[in-house]
Amino acid sequence: MTALRLSDGVQGTRILGIGSTQPERVVTNHDLSKVMDTNDEWIRERVGIAERRFGAETDTVVSMAVEAGSKAIAAAGLTPADLDTVIVATCTSMAPIPNAAAQVAELIGIKQAGGFDLNAACAGFCYALAVGSDLVRSGSSKRTLVIGSEKLTDVVDPTDRSTAIIFADAAGAAVVGPADEPGIGPVAWGTAGDLVDMIGMTENKHIFQEGQSVFRWATTKIAPIALRALELAGRTPAEVDVLIPHQANLRIVEAIAKKLRKEGAREDMIVADDIVYSGNTSSASIPMAMDHMRAAGRINSGDVALLVGFGAGLSYAGQVVVCP
Repeated sequence: MTALRLSDGVQGTRILGIGSTQPERVVTNHDLSKVMDTNDEWIRERVGIAERRFGAETDTVVSMAVEAGSKAIAAAGLTPADLDTVIVATCTSMAPIPNAAAQVAELIGIKQAGGFDLNAACAGFCYALAVGSDLVRSGSSKRTLVIGSEKLTDVVDPTDRSTAIIFADAAGAAVVGPADEPGIGPVAWGTAGDLVDMIGMTENKHIFQEGQSVFRWATTKIAPIALRALELAGRTPAEVDVLIPHQANLRIVEAIAKKLRKEGAREDMIVADDIVYSGNTSSASIPMAMDHMRAAGRINSGDVALLVGFGAGLSYAGQVVVCP
C-alpha cells in the first residue's frame, strides 16, 4: 500500500504579535459597595483588585475577539489573508452554535478559515496556544490566530460577593507562526477531575467557586506545573524574565512567584499584576497581561516568558514563550 502524503511541517513556532481589548466601563470597588456588602479595603486585601471592566450589551465574546484578534494581526505586520486558522478559547459563549471562531474569522476577513472554540476555562489560552502551535508545526496551518475572549458578566450574579468582585470582561489574542528558532515551548498540561465541583455553574447559569479551596489548590499545585513547563523547554527558573500566570487573584500570583524564586528564579523577574486594574478575565487574562506589559514597556521583544493558566475543570497548562 502506498503511504499517505503528510503536510510539510516546521521545526518551531513563535508568537508573532499580540493584541487585547477591554470594555469602556470601569467599575471600582466603591461602585460595588453600593450594591453589596463590601468595600475597597476588603476586596484589595483578599484578591488585590482595585477595578475591573464590565461590558455593555454590545460587547460580546465575538466582538471583543474580533477587536483583539485584529490588533494582534496588525502587531504581527500581517493581513487577514496571511492566516488560515482561528481558535477562540472561551467559557462564556452564550450560544455554542454557531461557534465563535467561525464568526470571528469572517468578521476579521480570514476567508475559509479552519475555526473552532476551545473551553478549558481560565486555562483556555494556554491550551489554545499549545494547539495552535502544534497545528503550525505539523503543517496543518500556516499561521493561527489564538484568542481568549470572555464576557463573564453574562454568567455572574451581580449581587454575589464571592464572584462579582472578581470577574470581568476582555479579550486577548496572539498570532502563531513558523520560526527558525522555536519560541513556544512544549505544553505542560492536565486536569484534576476529582476536584471538578470546586468551580461550576448554578441552575440559574451563574458561575460559582469554592474560593478558599481553589486558593489552596492553586497556591500549592501551580508552581510545580510552571517548573514542569520550564523543564520541557530546557530552561531553568533563572532564565525566566517574565512570569505571566492567569490573573485569578493577586495573592495566588504572588504565591506562585515566591515559590519559583525559591527554586532559583531571579529577584528581578517581572511578575504580571494586571488583575489589579482588569480583574479576573479567565482565558483573556494571560494574553491581555502580556499586551499591557508590552505597551507599558515592562517587557521587551525576546524576553523569556513563563505562562501558566489554571481554572475550572480543574484544568491547568503552562509553557515557555519568547515575547514577540
